[in-house]
Amino acid sequence: MNQEHIARIASELSLRPGQVAATAGLLEEGSTVPFISRYRKEATGSLDEVAVTAIRDRLGQLKDLDDRREAILKSLAERGLLTEELKKDILQAETMASLEDIYLPFKPKRRTRATIAREKGLEPLAELIYAQDPAVEPGVEAEAFVDAAKGVESADEALAGARDIIAEWINEDSQTRAQMRELFGGKGVLKSQVVPGKEEEGRKYEDYFEWAESVAKAPSHRILAMRRGRREEFLRLQVVAPEEQAHRILEELFIKGNSKSTALVREALVDSYKRLLAPSMETEILASAKMRADQEAIRVFAENLRQLLLAAPLGRKNVLAVDPGFRTGCKVVCLDRQGQLKHSDVIYPHTGDARAAADASKLAALCEKFDVEVIAIGNGTASRETESYIRNIKLARNTPIVMVNESGASIYSASDVAREEFPDQDVTVRGAVSIGRRLMDPLAELVKIDPKSIGVGQYQHDVDQPLLKQGLDDVVVSCVNNVGVEVNTASKQLLQYVSGLGPQLAQNIVSFRNENGPFESRGALKKVPRLGEKAFEQAAGFLRIRDAANPLDASAVHPESYGIVDAMASDLGCSVATLMKDSSIRTKIRLQNYVTETVGLPTLNDIMAELTKPGRDPRRQFEIFRFADGINKIEDVQAGMRLPGIVTNVTAFGAFVDIGVHQDGLVHISQLADRFVKDPNEVVKVHQKVTVTVLEVDLVKQRISLSMKDPSKAGRKPDHSRSEAREHAPSRGRTTQGWFPNIA
Repeated sequence: MNQEHIARIASELSLRPGQVAATAGLLEEGSTVPFISRYRKEATGSLDEVAVTAIRDRLGQLKDLDDRREAILKSLAERGLLTEELKKDILQAETMASLEDIYLPFKPKRRTRATIAREKGLEPLAELIYAQDPAVEPGVEAEAFVDAAKGVESADEALAGARDIIAEWINEDSQTRAQMRELFGGKGVLKSQVVPGKEEEGRKYEDYFEWAESVAKAPSHRILAMRRGRREEFLRLQVVAPEEQAHRILEELFIKGNSKSTALVREALVDSYKRLLAPSMETEILASAKMRADQEAIRVFAENLRQLLLAAPLGRKNVLAVDPGFRTGCKVVCLDRQGQLKHSDVIYPHTGDARAAADASKLAALCEKFDVEVIAIGNGTASRETESYIRNIKLARNTPIVMVNESGASIYSASDVAREEFPDQDVTVRGAVSIGRRLMDPLAELVKIDPKSIGVGQYQHDVDQPLLKQGLDDVVVSCVNNVGVEVNTASKQLLQYVSGLGPQLAQNIVSFRNENGPFESRGALKKVPRLGEKAFEQAAGFLRIRDAANPLDASAVHPESYGIVDAMASDLGCSVATLMKDSSIRTKIRLQNYVTETVGLPTLNDIMAELTKPGRDPRRQFEIFRFADGINKIEDVQAGMRLPGIVTNVTAFGAFVDIGVHQDGLVHISQLADRFVKDPNEVVKVHQKVTVTVLEVDLVKQRISLSMKDPSKAGRKPDHSRSEAREHAPSRGRTTQGWFPNIA
């Protein structure tokens, strides 16, 4: 364990070194973030997942820095270039940029103008000029370097070569690069221009044809949009710093006096900035801006994904799920309370009255036969029409009808996961099953789909893919372990995200379960092939076994703490089951009596919370939602209407809301609340139910502008169309295309 890293991270994150060291040690041992934050609070000082993740990520960054440092030291040593002073500078470099600046003069490089000048023997002349001695006559000194055999035909050529060498020295000076980096990063202007002749073809980027803003303040979505435009060769993108200020910095660093040599150094300085420094800094700042934009885009994506995964579950109900359609009909499936497919069929309610009447009787019979408690309808094409049709059917019971966001259902239905689950069913049946199961337990179903296909991301194909995968995986792992997993019913896709497991152990658990029947206790998990003590330690607390002999197996109390609960029950003269059921008995517990060297009050308080509500689900209670009757298509929407809706995506400039017309409306950030809002996530979350006021409907552009302000304060939104466009993958049959002119 690197103590310097520990101290540095503690300082950066405002934590105690002991907290960081304990967390680092647990991570080295193979402990996961959920396990550390939930079951090792005494060791870490009760650090939450955010802090543990930050420590993990920073340790990784510092390791990468150390690895690069070692590679540079090895390279320099092998080439005989490593001095004690250089080694000291390299060891003291605190960032990758400063480390690369130190290494730059020694880095093997392609032949440059300076390299060619050195090959001609002009470096001594460059050193003479660079010293700027007033007594030196550069023109006279240059005559001594004229050598046709070496390719130096005149004194002027010798001076030009010397200037090239000086320009490279200036460019490779670490202090110079540090100051230029600060100038470009702080005062640089990000500019984009259309590539001449691409005006029509690149019309979707027209807001960036002549665009300029501070690179330090440019928001994530605009940086990513401009970079995409450049990648598609419609835009030119550059970062420009105040040139006068840049030259002033360089003069202060390199100009001495006012000799003839000084004039040549000044020429080299101007050339170095224009030809070497400025392009290098531009590339570096564009890269850092991209990194910042990626991090923000991933943060927004991750937050949206978290809200979607933790959406309120319906729970165990018999569900009739419908994947709606017009000409091809509506696929209907019946699922039992465990989500198992019991029946599938097709109805054609939109192809004629006679067939619709017959299918109405069929649906009523299915609801009665399979004791249907809820009807789920996908929110794609024909969803509102199908909803109206089913609501008019006289069913035996008053069965709730729920619209379900089906984003990604088509991806699932054609996936290997779906084919494995339903090898004998076609994609339409699989899609309908996904819709029904998504209502019952969004988390359990959505983990089967690549998060990038769920429809809550932004420019997900443009951001750093490993970073995106890490961020989204962290969210899925966090959500799964926060909720807990019923081991006897969970799919292998859900189990693989449990702390300490992974794809292979998840498959082993399912295979063992299929061969030997349900697990009767947590301890029985140790019989699963390759599930050793470490994996059991990491996973056990997050796995649930309903109706186990030991009631603690259905709770978040870790098996390592069962002895504590047994001692509490014994001291009170009751069983563990009674202790969990009777709150009056629990009030007699004195937690201080059970504190040990390894178990403190944080763990004991968690145990008490679990005894009160064992295996509690942290997700919200499910509430039936219904779109406004009679508002089925965009033509039905009128300015001034107050409509119920569901938030489908949150972006830096507002939120998209489904109001049931297959076209999401935009609530611009200025219309989210009566107060100033900096981050839309302060106000709304994905899957949140809201009431909106319609500000404007543009049928030509297929745009709906909405407001969540007090109706008396809501006004027309400013023009925030393509200049603030960001990617929002539409659901099947529902689109945001009017807002985003095909740049998604």
